[in-house]
Amino acid sequence: MIKSKRLLAVGLAATLVLAASGGDDDDSGDDDTTEDDADAGDDSGDDSGDDAELTRVGLAFDTGGRGDGTFNDAAGRGADEAAEALPIEVVELEAATADDRKPNLETLTGDGVNPIVANGFAFGEGLAEVAAANPDTHYAITDGFIADAPTNVTHLAFAEHEGSFLVGAAAALACECGRIGFIGGQEIDLIKKFEAGYTAGAQHINPDMTVEVQYLGAAGDNAAWGSPDKAKEIANSWYADGAEVIYTAAGGSGAGTREAAAESQKWAIGVDSDEYLIAPEDQQPYILTSMLKRVD
Repeated sequence: MIKSKRLLAVGLAATLVLAASGGDDDDSGDDDTTEDDADAGDDSGDDSGDDAELTRVGLAFDTGGRGDGTFNDAAGRGADEAAEALPIEVVELEAATADDRKPNLETLTGDGVNPIVANGFAFGEGLAEVAAANPDTHYAITDGFIADAPTNVTHLAFAEHEGSFLVGAAAALACECGRIGFIGGQEIDLIKKFEAGYTAGAQHINPDMTVEVQYLGAAGDNAAWGSPDKAKEIANSWYADGAEVIYTAAGGSGAGTREAAAESQKWAIGVDSDEYLIAPEDQQPYILTSMLKRVD
């Protein structure tokens, strides 16, 4: 799903504005500036900007971090681009386990990093507590929604179902078959949006299309995002039974679907990032397209 705005950069910019606004001083008007003050300012030279401190922006990755080829890598690209375009330094922490999410937010906050982006819905509960305890720090969360969120939290949401509708239509148009597949990560409402859009798109083109669906784990099962062997096993079974296209929304697990597609000479559809760009050369001919979520 192509979007003209890079939402992570927008989120960073928005929270930077909020953070900057907190430093305004009511006594800083022009009427209090003397001629001597102005002259002193002129004598300061052009070097003042060189010594200015960069704003430290935090990016808290969920388990998997950079290198997943999809969701986390997209956020990482956005952070890299923001660091090039804005006067910021990006400070990153990755959760090795689910228990690291809240402590990592607390560490970034305690180190004076502001604003902080929590990359993933699973940060929601911990972020709500950390944000409430630190009202002067500005936070953003991708995918997550916090009911009655503190005013210092920004939600970064996406229309995953719309992009998934388009790749579902592409799947139905690309195959001369009546059966395609969808592999999801955790069986949660967020990933069900991908499934629903994909099914609707495919059946818009072919009302008789059968869409096989399987999830790699229940809600809270973090292994679902990093189980390429399990995804490959499912994909191989479906390809052997006649499915020609499989869309996987399961983070790093999608690598298994790509492998199965190449071995079966069938189609795979990537998610979040353009998986053609990170796939081995022998897999690239079998990537039909990718649903670009543009977390960057």
